[in-house]
Amino acid sequence: MKADAVATAVDEHHGSIGVVQGTAMYIAAVLGTGLLVLPGVAAAAAGPASIVAVIAVLILSVPLAGTFGALAARYPDPGGVASYVRRAMGPTAARMTGYWFYFGVCAGTPVVAVLGAEYVVAVAGIDRAAVPILALTIIALPYGANLLGVRVAGWAQFVLTGLLLALVVGVVALALPAVDPVRFTPFLPHGWAGVGTAISLFVWAFAGWEVGTHISGEFRNPRRVIPIATTIALVLTGASYLLLQIATVGVLGASAGDDVVPLLTLVSTLAPGVGPIAVGIVAAIVSLGVLNAYLAAFGKLGASLARNGDLPRWFERGADAGMVPRRALTLTLAVGLVYFAVMVWTGLDLEPFILIHTSNMVAIYAVGMIAAVLILPRWSAGWWMAVIAAVLSAGLLILAGGNLLPSILLAAIAVGVTVWRRLRARRRTP
Repeated sequence: MKADAVATAVDEHHGSIGVVQGTAMYIAAVLGTGLLVLPGVAAAAAGPASIVAVIAVLILSVPLAGTFGALAARYPDPGGVASYVRRAMGPTAARMTGYWFYFGVCAGTPVVAVLGAEYVVAVAGIDRAAVPILALTIIALPYGANLLGVRVAGWAQFVLTGLLLALVVGVVALALPAVDPVRFTPFLPHGWAGVGTAISLFVWAFAGWEVGTHISGEFRNPRRVIPIATTIALVLTGASYLLLQIATVGVLGASAGDDVVPLLTLVSTLAPGVGPIAVGIVAAIVSLGVLNAYLAAFGKLGASLARNGDLPRWFERGADAGMVPRRALTLTLAVGLVYFAVMVWTGLDLEPFILIHTSNMVAIYAVGMIAAVLILPRWSAGWWMAVIAAVLSAGLLILAGGNLLPSILLAAIAVGVTVWRRLRARRRTP
């Protein structure tokens, strides 16, 4: 009876995001900044066998994306994964999950902006001192779009993603005719261990499926739209990464991993005049698109956390579907700017912030998949995907190792909030 009521509520919901906008937001969240750096880094780790790594992670992404799609379609809630964890495991676990995403994953905000700015500076020949200013601009534009509402942000995402895919198709079309089969030998220069490293790298590339859970209430008929948008995005992002990896290895060969900006090297080889300009456009589009998608999720999550008492109630406004969480968005901006200030102070060193981001993502995936196993209808397709994804997420936790320290600290804070609330409740009780 309860499940039927939920299904009826979901089917009757009318938001503003349709298949086109939803697909664009998923693609932007998943394709992301990995497009700018991963083809070369993975090629350095595994050589031509990095293509196998892309295929492996794409296959592994199916149950993960499918599970998040099933959760978002059945239980549209701005709290996203934290709300599902609350249903299955209680308020403390939900608070951990919410803090991991809101305060941990948010460390990726300045990373995305700085990566985009670095590419623009390299292509335009501007002094690197301009990187912080360009990065702030890249952060400010999607923040302003989200303040206008998810409808405006959604259509902006559609335009940005369309341009991104067009440029990817253009780069691949230029590169594939120049692919030389000789550059694919030896195929396993670093053995299968190198392929394992490349798989770990590409996990970053295919992360982002959880973003849709936070704005699922904004979808028009989420039970129909979300699975369609997820499937289309999975196919397009997988094809983009696979074709770019083939082109990068097939054109650049052993030198594919020598440069931190492999996309720039690739197009400069194929189209010296126009290529670098196109890469600069790609970098800007990717950075703006990723931040546009994530800011929408951060804003809704912040308002939901405030509604549940995990953040001050003042930030609750905008949690309902159709409303704009401007206060929570502003808090998100403030958190991102704190990370950005530390990054500038440390000389724009991205690695610590990438590690904070990825360790929290792994923690969210692991807990989210356990929650999905507990709340999705048993033996359904979504439940089976959740079981498979839970096993795979456990493997990712093992690979994360010591990088989970930031997640552990945020979890400790969440437990501390629970203890503080209980002590306060005891003092108030005669």
